[in-house]
Amino acid sequence: MNMNLMSDQIITDWKPHYDKLFGNFSLALSHRLAESPLFTDEALASLIERAPRDAYHVNYSQRTPGNPPKRREGEIRGLSGKQVLETVRNGNIWINIVKPIEIEPAYGTMLDALYDEFEGRVPGFHSYKRNLTLLISSPNVSVKYHSDVPGQSLWQVRGTKTLYVYPNRQPFISQPALEKLILGQLRETDMPYEPWFDDYAEVHTLDAGKMIHWPLNGPHRVVNGDMLNVSFTTEHWTNELRRHYAVNYANGVLRSKLGMQKLSQQTTGLSYLSKLGLAGAVKFSPLNPQKKKVYTVDFRVDPSNPEGIADIESYTFAK
Repeated sequence: MNMNLMSDQIITDWKPHYDKLFGNFSLALSHRLAESPLFTDEALASLIERAPRDAYHVNYSQRTPGNPPKRREGEIRGLSGKQVLETVRNGNIWINIVKPIEIEPAYGTMLDALYDEFEGRVPGFHSYKRNLTLLISSPNVSVKYHSDVPGQSLWQVRGTKTLYVYPNRQPFISQPALEKLILGQLRETDMPYEPWFDDYAEVHTLDAGKMIHWPLNGPHRVVNGDMLNVSFTTEHWTNELRRHYAVNYANGVLRSKLGMQKLSQQTTGLSYLSKLGLAGAVKFSPLNPQKKKVYTVDFRVDPSNPEGIADIESYTFAK
């Protein structure tokens, strides 16, 4: 599939001072990727049909005001990509295709182009381990309050959603909770949330052709508008982000194994170097607390059901 937008700049409203904000404050920008042939119904249907089981998630949760309840995991079985899209358009589900680049390399070309553009505009920004997850979701779907470990951005290409971004510090995200998230002892959607957090959130309306990048580990949640939504998230690492990861990883080990409480998050000096050594020693040893995530699948996508799901006998898979 040819991505012919790469001859022009992807971001259309960059201003010279944005390089001072990037990574430190929420930065909302306009982009041209809503025009891309990679996000048409035909392209998305093809991607869905070619996605192996380990390359996607299908989720469902009851519609409730505010932060939705725990989500359920599902599967796609015996349906065409077009049927799945129509079920998403009319139901209450969302599909995360977590490895679109392995299915269609053109998404990788797009991903590299957008990061190359940021690196050309932000002095000192050098990214690696870039990744893209494609999100196809039903009208009015809500995504739970959560936080991500790498650097993160959200790109809206079809539909409209409201994004709530919260400060990346206590009480919105505690140091122990972040450590557990990094150690794999807490799922990102199980982050503690209180309704009053919304009083301190930045609220952004993302229409097609908008994106936002927020500070590292910033908690956030999403509410779709009353239409099919197509968006994608990008994630990346830098040397600075890796240092934060190593410190929080080591702090988590020290807190959980030795009961230590007052732990610095400093990323320079002797304390940092000792924690870097500890993180490396534990991560690449049998002591590593990180385990594969286990998912319980208990529904399949079903076009005949108003919410788009049918219960099945549950089974588990790990990844």
